[in-house]
Amino acid sequence: MTAVPERENAPGDAGDQHTPRLTIGEVLAVLRDDFPDVTISKIRYLESEDLVHPQRTPSGYRKFSRADVSRLRYVLSAQRDHYLPLRVIKDHLEALDRGEPIPGTAAPATVPPPAPGDGSGEAAPLTPDQFARAAGLEPEQLADCVQFGLLATDADGRHPVADLAIARAAAGLARHGIEPRHLRVYRSGVEREAGLVEQLVAPVLRARSEEARARATEKLRELAGLSAQLHTALLEARLRDLLRP
Repeated sequence: MTAVPERENAPGDAGDQHTPRLTIGEVLAVLRDDFPDVTISKIRYLESEDLVHPQRTPSGYRKFSRADVSRLRYVLSAQRDHYLPLRVIKDHLEALDRGEPIPGTAAPATVPPPAPGDGSGEAAPLTPDQFARAAGLEPEQLADCVQFGLLATDADGRHPVADLAIARAAAGLARHGIEPRHLRVYRSGVEREAGLVEQLVAPVLRARSEEARARATEKLRELAGLSAQLHTALLEARLRDLLRP
């Protein structure tokens, strides 16, 4: 579960004035063990989005307090572990700053515990047997998922841990008689949705600036969440029609 960050001190508070502060490079070193992909540009971007408020020295250098680092950890964890968009995370932080409970949100996506990795920060891929057991699929069902394009393997025939969410959903549908071959319609729909989203963010993704790419990544997260929300709402509306007399 994402740890609740420390409440931010108001500028000028006595405690705030006497708290040791870190440079942006020192903050990066503190965070990098838990968030290998974090960069100085990412931290600057989060500041530009008003999620963290470091002090500035007379010469313009950023100085981060312990509370600032705590907020950064919260933001990065909420993005990585729960796929929350920044606007939602910002609402959470503002509520905490006011002394209020975090606003209720939809249940976060379940992220499987990572397998030992290779030091890159990513979980090691699983063999087909390991992956099938973790997903609750029979070996032949897993093979069908690969055959019909729902899942892919690397050059060694292994499966990325990140694909377990797809496999578990396929396993659940199979228990209701919906086999992988029936799920090609989902794959086709996703391809069309991804193409539409790509058109919106492609110009930004081609930018060389890390800050621009960070903005594009956040836009992708938000568009993905809205797309999933629309899909769920449309499906529920259609199913309600089926239940009407």
